[in-house]
Amino acid sequence: MKAVAWHGKRDVRVDTVPDPTIEQPSDAIVRITSTGICGSDLHLYEVLGPFMGDGDILGHEPMGIVEAVGAEVTHIKPGDRVVIPFNISCGHCYMCEEKLYSQCETTQVREQGKGAALFGYTKLYGQVPGGQAELLRVPQAHFGPIKVPDNGAPDDRYVYLSDVLPTSWQAVEYAAIPQGGTVAVFGLGPIGQMCARIALHRGAREAFGIDLVDERLAMAARHGVHTVDLRQHGDIAEALRSFTDGRGPDSVIDAVGMEAHGAPIGKLAHQLAGLLPDPVAAKVIEKGGIDRLSVLHASIDVVRRGGTISLSGVYGGMVDPMPMMDLFDKQIQLRMGQANVKRWIGEIMPLLEGDEDPLGVDTLASHKLPLSEAPHAYEIFQKKQDGAIKILLQP
Repeated sequence: MKAVAWHGKRDVRVDTVPDPTIEQPSDAIVRITSTGICGSDLHLYEVLGPFMGDGDILGHEPMGIVEAVGAEVTHIKPGDRVVIPFNISCGHCYMCEEKLYSQCETTQVREQGKGAALFGYTKLYGQVPGGQAELLRVPQAHFGPIKVPDNGAPDDRYVYLSDVLPTSWQAVEYAAIPQGGTVAVFGLGPIGQMCARIALHRGAREAFGIDLVDERLAMAARHGVHTVDLRQHGDIAEALRSFTDGRGPDSVIDAVGMEAHGAPIGKLAHQLAGLLPDPVAAKVIEKGGIDRLSVLHASIDVVRRGGTISLSGVYGGMVDPMPMMDLFDKQIQLRMGQANVKRWIGEIMPLLEGDEDPLGVDTLASHKLPLSEAPHAYEIFQKKQDGAIKILLQP
């Protein structure tokens, strides 16, 4: 089969690799019809290379048609149309019973001190082959795959159940926006776009979307978001306070993470780590990593006293300097974590089943490209070229 494989910093290729097979009775094999490139895939493309292996298959946002199932898989069968959550969870351990599926104790990568295994995402999370491929072996398939209607609707309607929609839904849930309240969303990539839309759908009076890329700002504005162009505001906190009676928004969602612009110290640390041999660089990043924290610090500055910050952007540093005095003094609540995908499906699915498309999922993808064009897709996504906001690869 063909698959998108990592071969070094900014070096992804479409390789021919062996087809996956059923290895455990709880496995399934899915023929992929659509698979997204996620903003966190860019961390692998740029920063987290020391945790990758040559030839690792990328991707954690797939959907497709079931080809085969193991003996313990009974809720799906060959021919079913399914979406695959990015985290691999068993559904029956203590953490899964608590609906903390991203912490599944069955698939936890204990040797790395991490939570549940993820598809296509480094040695830290199990080095499980990912879904940017023609075929995918799905472990724990007795629980994980989400069956969706085979009703002729395009994949765009459902593929974002793998990551984008549940990640955004959880981010809004954790943001604890009061009914009729306000929220600022830093970063208008796919997650930020959906966070703002979901917040408005769930009763926020106003969602401020903060970015500096024209296409992202324009897309958000089309969905009722009050856009704030960073290039036009020297003091973003002061600008947002001016929109909110001088207090700042009730809640802030950081949908950027460690790729933030305007954080030279973190950027330099990432670049220096990239010059080291991979085993050394991995230890440096894991034990002494410094993230690019400009957005997180801005979130702390922006949010009103007594407000809530929700982090959905991925951070990876171990020694990040945090302004604890400000967090304490402003009585800020802070919530974060990998999305517990299946926890939110029951709330999201009804929004996808009708004709109205209240979250605008049908038009989120800016590009649909064949799998063979994956290297080009990664390049334009990383460089924010050609209006790339969300890219779906279609094997």
